[in-house]
Amino acid sequence: MPVLTRDEAQARARLLDVHHYAVDLDLTRGDELFTSTTRIRFTARHAGDTFVELRPATLHRAVLDGRPLDPATLDDNRLPLAALTPGEHELLIEADMRYSRTGEGMHRFTDPADGETYAYTQTFLDDVQRVFAAFDQPDLKAVFDATVTAPPHWTVLGNAVATRTGDPAAEGRWQLATTQPLSTYFVAFAAGPWHSVRTEHAGLPFALHCRRSLAPHLDADAEELLDITRRCYDRFHEIFDEPYPFDSYDQAFVPEFNAGAMENPGLVTFRDEFIFRSAVTDTERETRGVTIAHEMAHMWFGDLVTLRWWDDIWLNESFAEYMGYQVLAEATRFDGAWTDFACARKGWGYDADQRPSTHPVAPDAEAVRDTASALLNFDGISYAKGASALRQLVAWLGEKDFLAGINDHFARHRFGNAALADFLDSLARHTDRDVHAWAATWLRTSGVDTLTPTLTPTVTDDGTGGWRLDVRHDGTRPHHLAVGLYDRTPDGSGALVAREPLTADLPAGGGTRTIEGTGPRPALVLLNDGDLTYAKVRLDTASWETALGSLSALPDPLTRAVLWNAARDMVRDGELAPAAYLDAARAHLPHETDVAVTRAVLAFARGQIADRYVTPADRPAALAGLTALAQDLLDRTRDDQGKGSTAEGLRLTAVRTLIDSATTPDTLDAWLRDNTVPGGPALDPELRWRALARLAVLGATTPAAVDAELARDPSATGQEGAARCRAALPDPAAKEAAWQAMYDPEHRPELSNYLFTATAEGFWQPEQLDLVRPYLDRYHPAAVALAARRGPALAAAAGTAGFPRPLVEQRTLDLGEECLRTAGPTPALRRRLDDQLDDLRRALSIRAGSRR
Repeated sequence: MPVLTRDEAQARARLLDVHHYAVDLDLTRGDELFTSTTRIRFTARHAGDTFVELRPATLHRAVLDGRPLDPATLDDNRLPLAALTPGEHELLIEADMRYSRTGEGMHRFTDPADGETYAYTQTFLDDVQRVFAAFDQPDLKAVFDATVTAPPHWTVLGNAVATRTGDPAAEGRWQLATTQPLSTYFVAFAAGPWHSVRTEHAGLPFALHCRRSLAPHLDADAEELLDITRRCYDRFHEIFDEPYPFDSYDQAFVPEFNAGAMENPGLVTFRDEFIFRSAVTDTERETRGVTIAHEMAHMWFGDLVTLRWWDDIWLNESFAEYMGYQVLAEATRFDGAWTDFACARKGWGYDADQRPSTHPVAPDAEAVRDTASALLNFDGISYAKGASALRQLVAWLGEKDFLAGINDHFARHRFGNAALADFLDSLARHTDRDVHAWAATWLRTSGVDTLTPTLTPTVTDDGTGGWRLDVRHDGTRPHHLAVGLYDRTPDGSGALVAREPLTADLPAGGGTRTIEGTGPRPALVLLNDGDLTYAKVRLDTASWETALGSLSALPDPLTRAVLWNAARDMVRDGELAPAAYLDAARAHLPHETDVAVTRAVLAFARGQIADRYVTPADRPAALAGLTALAQDLLDRTRDDQGKGSTAEGLRLTAVRTLIDSATTPDTLDAWLRDNTVPGGPALDPELRWRALARLAVLGATTPAAVDAELARDPSATGQEGAARCRAALPDPAAKEAAWQAMYDPEHRPELSNYLFTATAEGFWQPEQLDLVRPYLDRYHPAAVALAARRGPALAAAAGTAGFPRPLVEQRTLDLGEECLRTAGPTPALRRRLDDQLDDLRRALSIRAGSRR
């Protein structure tokens, strides 16, 4: 499919002023096709040629200003509009469109739990043309009217209030209210027999929606979800001058959704895993709350004021990421949200920024030449690094001036489009600081700075002792940061007490900054305490020794998160042995009280160190250590059931790690048989599928047992769990069946995005290297063909979950590099392979260093 280039978009924006879309959809045509009729009113500023995008199964009719156009002129996804004259025009398109099974366009899903069917759109970036004809670029905003025909028992949702018309018992005809001006990629529909919880706040209708089979789980959490929504809404109205710009606020939790959520104006869509069927930690509830706040922030950052072209993705995502954490922390009980950011998001940014595929937060427009390249930048740079840069900007600029600049930006560009230069101009109107210079160093450059301290004892003129801190700054950005100073308590307990922190300003350009301190040398000096900047930090030798002995005794979980991140970076950079990280985790996690910290450390230890960084010979010892660690944590919390969310969250985290790290089946068999962990928790569906998947990896279960579990839990999640378990069985026939399901174009039905991911997650296992190694030669040709056939969403799945990560071998690297040189993978797959191969090089280097 041809992708839209920046030059083409600019030319079309100079030619056209798009006023209005009237969209009519008929969703009653069956399982494969729906009818899409679109009427577009627009003005040509001067004579010229252009095109409209659509990707139909069949184009039935195209009429421009009453004159029929030849449907045969449709070239892939472009219908030419030739010889436009200056003035107003009207284009009518009638087409049949295909439902999607990949989460792109109009996705259709039948719930295996009750047989009910749902359809929803994901029109992001350039997928609206899978739903209706459009001038598909963000700076051609227009007003939308829409009507939808659906089965009579369905409810239809959209960007504006939807009203049923006609006889409800006989027809499912819905009319949506006229929208504000929207970019095409924001237009959204969700249709099906939704279970809904409705309320009103600040004079607006608010609602939550999910599949009927999830109704009890939504009802259980509805008050929490609505409370977070109301609190965030109110907080945004305290800090933003511009009121919420749309007529309603629906939040629909939809099946098989590719992203975490999508900020469609008035109709935010979320992956319905956020409707928890099983026990979760309070940190996972916090993550859900951040997502709610993030998407609401988009109503201003992205929806009210929209990027002009995709080089300014950060104006949407970095701001929403920053505001999501900040507003959740300010407005709700989740006041430790920035600790979760440090644990769950910061490393995502650091890792992405050290790969060859890194890019500036705000890349030059020439670097984002088309929509295919734009899609690749929705990554840890645009989200985590961008939010970190904004947090640093607020620390440097001051929140008052920052918010004044934001409000100025909204006022000047409401319902329009803007770019980086526009935002900087708005900021500059409210501060004396040089925000353009700041942006040049922070937003226009790539890579991670590293800050390394050296402490030296000194003697002052009066003979008293002191110390000097030299901070070596390897990098180019200025940093405004706190330096944490900690002393051991005199009782010998190993506890640490904080001194008044220092504030340091490191100038742009790198070099060494010296800070003089008085009094005895602190036992621990921590750069970037509070995590206000974005940089890798190191510790001096004495501070590292203190951390190894007292890390869990530090009073602030955010401080502990910064230290664990430093240790993580040292492992990845070959400066700390993986075994030393595991030793530190073994010593301190049994005493850790923060769930986000515990979860992050265990995830890195289990998913990276045990599976990739240690050799196969050392892996059993690593798993044994993690099992012992998790058992310690479980023992410590045995008597804490029912005593609060933190203890229960730590216990659940320990149980998950015990399951994932088990090397023998006996304990898991007993838990499944008794349907509980001794002392709790009970094994809910998530834990049962998790345990069964581990037993499958170990060769300690059977296809019949998987079928029996699926009969017990026939939900969509159960279907995914069964696919994961079947693919994980250490049986040649099971592996071949899984492979054919993923990659054979003749396999029917083709796997949905979620079932493909679940199957891929089960397929490659470190315990089964000899069994899966023959598939290495088949992987790249199969992934390249799949990506070309099924599009970016499946390409991303094939390049992440589908990549042979356990095969940390030179041959894996060689075959991957050859594929990039000769096989022509699609941009979406190429980017994932690039990143996977860079991670593989790092893993090979770490293993080689550990052997020396």
